[in-house]
Amino acid sequence: QVQLVESGGGLVQAGGSLRLSCAASGRTSITYVMGWFRQVPGKEREFVAVIGYRTYYANSVEGRFSISRDSAKKTVYLQMNNLEPADTAVYYCAAAQKASRDSGEYAYWGQGTQVTVSS
Repeated sequence: QVQLVESGGGLVQAGGSLRLSCAASGRTSITYVMGWFRQVPGKEREFVAVIGYRTYYANSVEGRFSISRDSAKKTVYLQMNNLEPADTAVYYCAAAQKASRDSGEYAYWGQGTQVTVSS
């Protein structure tokens, strides 16, 4: 089992920045691919970014968001710059055994952190 805890969400004005963190604990001896997803009420969970041997991003965040990991701290980060109101969502981190944009491939999920971008 792997436990994931997100932090760093909040309220920010359009054009601002936030950095989300996802701390992993439990069975972390296995190297997992780590992804970030987001969800707004009434919509499906949406892929944002993933980091394994390489990084991949959704088109909507390419060039504005950056995913990274600190293996020693067992933490994955999502740096979000030039935020837009459309980025408002609950952001979730997740762990999988292979890189995928499909949320169904991820076995472990955090509880989510709210990001609100005001115009």
